[in-house]
Amino acid sequence: MRLIIRIPLLALLLFAPMAASLHAASNDQVSVRAILVSASKEPGKSDGRLSAYESTLRRILRFESFQQLGSGRGRAAVPGEGSVSVGQGQSLQFVTESSQDDRLRVKLTWKGGGRTFMRTGLVLRPGVPAVLGGPSQKNGNVYALIVIAE
Repeated sequence: MRLIIRIPLLALLLFAPMAASLHAASNDQVSVRAILVSASKEPGKSDGRLSAYESTLRRILRFESFQQLGSGRGRAAVPGEGSVSVGQGQSLQFVTESSQDDRLRVKLTWKGGGRTFMRTGLVLRPGVPAVLGGPSQKNGNVYALIVIAE
């Protein structure tokens, strides 16, 4: 009977380092989600797809209504580079620098129409949105970008 108990224990000791290295390998990648938003000073109904972010958008941007224009996801190694196409001819390039204590340090470059709108560095926490205010649109609204590390 002792032999039966020792075999599973031996198997656990042999395979535990492999399982730990697989877990570590999956942590060396990060997914970044970006949502392109049009923010308006005109009161009105906001896009329902943004309901989880509306209070954050109002607090940071101080606009009245918000419409989602596009979204996308990108993956990158840590450290590494990735990009996200968000629609309307705009994209977000990101460079992951380091990840520690559930915080991801990134450098972001937001581009569209052959122009660079913004370059900035952020520290992202998984699931916590960061909001970037962007350029004005022809209709007087302002672009914004919600960035979330997943």
